[in-house]
Amino acid sequence: MRIDVLSLFPDMFAPMRQSIIGKAIDKQALDFNVTDFRDFTDNKHNNVDDYPFGGGAGMLLMPQPIFDAMADVEKKAGDKGHVILLDPAGRQFNHAVAQELAQYDHLTFIAGHYEGYDDRIRELVDDEISLGDYVLTGGELGAMVIIDATVRFLPEILGNASSANDDSFQNGLLEFPQYTRPADFRGRQVPEVLTSGNHAKIAEWRLKESLRRTYLRRPDLLKNRQLTSQERDLLDDIRTEEMTEG
Repeated sequence: MRIDVLSLFPDMFAPMRQSIIGKAIDKQALDFNVTDFRDFTDNKHNNVDDYPFGGGAGMLLMPQPIFDAMADVEKKAGDKGHVILLDPAGRQFNHAVAQELAQYDHLTFIAGHYEGYDDRIRELVDDEISLGDYVLTGGELGAMVIIDATVRFLPEILGNASSANDDSFQNGLLEFPQYTRPADFRGRQVPEVLTSGNHAKIAEWRLKESLRRTYLRRPDLLKNRQLTSQERDLLDDIRTEEMTEG
């Protein structure tokens, strides 16, 4: 996969070359590039923003630097990719969107700053994405979150290929609790079933605890879920247990 980012602050993306994404770059599974679109301004002051027509607070990014930066990306990559505008008005990012974006061979993010964009920039855009109902000072952090969540779904990126499949939200539920050695840490015991070697019982325990966490912390995720008969029985047990403990 190739990922391009258009940003006024390319140094903000230095951490993206660490950890799992850094390993993906080293393996050449990911080609990651950041373009400072200020380098493409055609005015003597290198301005990238201007006052909005009709008045109003703040400054808007002008179209020219971004259009020309995008043309440079297209020239180098052979295509402009699936272009994503980070915008509070975009569709909300989630686990499913990350999986969707991971199917593209080339993604290009436009990370803006200031009050917003000249609306003609949207002519370049294929997708508009928001992290949620709040506003950041710029699109860089949003782009990094989306890239990090998306790259995890690329083949051979995670150390264990099944890791992404066990994540919270992968099956519409929150992830079950997990433990490692020692089995007894200062009197705190690992659930006995996990050391039993009974894989069927372990799978059932994990499903039940995944349901429990979802029921207690994100019950909204269960509202539209088509529960299996096993999940319904486990959820009934959980409700009874929680009422008893409560």
